[in-house]
Amino acid sequence: MAIFHFSVQVISRAAGRSAVSAAAYRAGERLHDERLDRPQDFRARSGVEHSEIMLPEGAPEQWRDRERLWNDVEAFEKRKDAQLAREVEFAIPREMTKAQGIELARDFVSAQFVDRGMIADLNVHWDIGADGQPKPHAHVMLTMREVVQREDGTAGFGAKVREWNDHENVERWRERWETHVNARLAELDIDARIDRRSLADQGIDLEPQSKIGGPAHRMERQGLEADRAELHREIARENGERIIADPGIALNAITHQQATFTTRDMAMFIHRHSDGQEQFNAAMRAVRGSPDLIALGKDGRGDDRFTSRDMIETEQRMSRAADRLAMDRSDGLSALRTTPFAPPRVRALPWGQSKNPRCVI
Repeated sequence: MAIFHFSVQVISRAAGRSAVSAAAYRAGERLHDERLDRPQDFRARSGVEHSEIMLPEGAPEQWRDRERLWNDVEAFEKRKDAQLAREVEFAIPREMTKAQGIELARDFVSAQFVDRGMIADLNVHWDIGADGQPKPHAHVMLTMREVVQREDGTAGFGAKVREWNDHENVERWRERWETHVNARLAELDIDARIDRRSLADQGIDLEPQSKIGGPAHRMERQGLEADRAELHREIARENGERIIADPGIALNAITHQQATFTTRDMAMFIHRHSDGQEQFNAAMRAVRGSPDLIALGKDGRGDDRFTSRDMIETEQRMSRAADRLAMDRSDGLSALRTTPFAPPRVRALPWGQSKNPRCVI
């Protein structure tokens, strides 16, 4: 099922980071870091499905070369605490094909960033998650300075654009990503949607769980302290207990994003909101045994498809409302057909009594 994830961070030299290294990792490439005079080699990285530099109007073509672009950024920034790039990361609905997901990301990046003058280094990853399912997402590294034309006719970096750092941009981008994705899902006739609101604002009685990345998993496997991973498990356990006690929580959350769902969709949701195989199995049994789970039969792919009793009742209410509206319109048209037409009495207003001098009532 589609999930909402959209985060923004700044890649800063003060944190010991390198724009060249970050770009090499996200693209799965080997780039030479001129400032550090060493290679940044991440060719062993898998899952990179699409990689490109997107240039705004007026930017030099040489910056389509990733190594050249980010070395020029590093060279231009002299301060030890320089902010080198802004990174945006967002999840792509796994219901989409790779081609659809790439097009979705390109269209958004072009409209929201490149058209505003930023250079965007876009990389679409199609990793496999811990649940064995695709985990498509995109990384976008953005330049923080405008592109200017010099007197000699060449182009280069100018001043940093303050409005790009406006904190309101993040919420604006999150809202536009939600709108963009949901419009595309509807256009593709995919029964799914994303919601940027918190679980509480959606009326879902579950605790939000933090994202656990690869480093935390590696630390845990090595027996090192990983407080963040432990907190994640505690929240997952608590959420699993809530689902076992009230399976309607899971059904409400799933149907909030898609009207119908498969056993796999159900398992993926419960996998994210439970801890360990034993609790996962118990939560699955609770949801599968809920009287509010409605089986719809097999879909075109041969998968069992379900919905919730609340969703059925909601659709029935909407259907009845639509029928009443159609009947009211039909009655109104019938009345118009049987009522003799009489032209309205028209009185002209003196000049100045109407906002529109041509208006008559």
